Amino acid sequence: MAHTVPDISLNDGNTIPQLGFGVYQIEPKDTAEAVRRALEIGYRHIDTAQMYGNEAEVGEAVRASGLDRGEVFVTSKLNNGFHRPEDARRAFESTLSALKMDHVDLFLIHWPLPTRYDGDFVSTWKTLEEFQRDGRARSIGVSNFQVPHLERLAAEADVVPAVNQIEVHPYLTNEQVRAYGSEHNILTEAWSPIAQGRVLDDPTIVDVAEQVGRTPAQVVLRWHVQRGDIVFPKSTTPKRIEENFRIFDFTLDDTAMERLSGLDRGESGRTGPNPDEFDYIPA
Repeated sequence: MAHTVPDISLNDGNTIPQLGFGVYQIEPKDTAEAVRRALEIGYRHIDTAQMYGNEAEVGEAVRASGLDRGEVFVTSKLNNGFHRPEDARRAFESTLSALKMDHVDLFLIHWPLPTRYDGDFVSTWKTLEEFQRDGRARSIGVSNFQVPHLERLAAEADVVPAVNQIEVHPYLTNEQVRAYGSEHNILTEAWSPIAQGRVLDDPTIVDVAEQVGRTPAQVVLRWHVQRGDIVFPKSTTPKRIEENFRIFDFTLDDTAMERLSGLDRGESGRTGPNPDEFDYIPA
């Protein structure tokens, strides 16, 4: 299958494929095969994290694919238990060791954890700046950061995050955070892009899908892409992995886009935790 995914420019001069493949909640025993299939279909962007427990299997699949390392964009994220600078340095080395790679293309602070570590995520961010300076992280960014968190980084740190990976889908369009990112050249990456499947039975989405002759999942992913966000759906089903990739040969008109955006429920639409309150640290 032809590789048709657009690359988007990051604020540090690097580029990132707009569509990726996520491995959240994929068991390690299933990860290598799912990633292998995704790479075979044409995905060139894989999103993992230390807390997912499947970095090693992602690295295994990339090596087994036969693709040059430079052809695959790999993201990982810092475990919530390792925000202190020395812990973050050791954790990052563990990521590279698990992946068996000498660099990642993007490394993120997974959660700001404003109620932990005396609210200090700035020293954590400055540690990620070290990883970028030495070339082991080509780009660095954040995940689940709210506007006040981003404003604090802007005031106290030197490097602007390349991306902010946040929950976004038609039931939580997260416009305030997206708008801040747009204004400050921080790209938005949408996690839980179909709200863990909750939006797929929505009558509006089903109706739009019928009108354009696509599945509800394809319509929602296309909505994300046309809004300019980066998206990485997750599936272990080969048919769905391929279906999610086929979103660049059709478009949604303005009316359809507005209908999906109009489904926003604000905070009540959130499927994951609120970043201002989330304080989970793995045992």
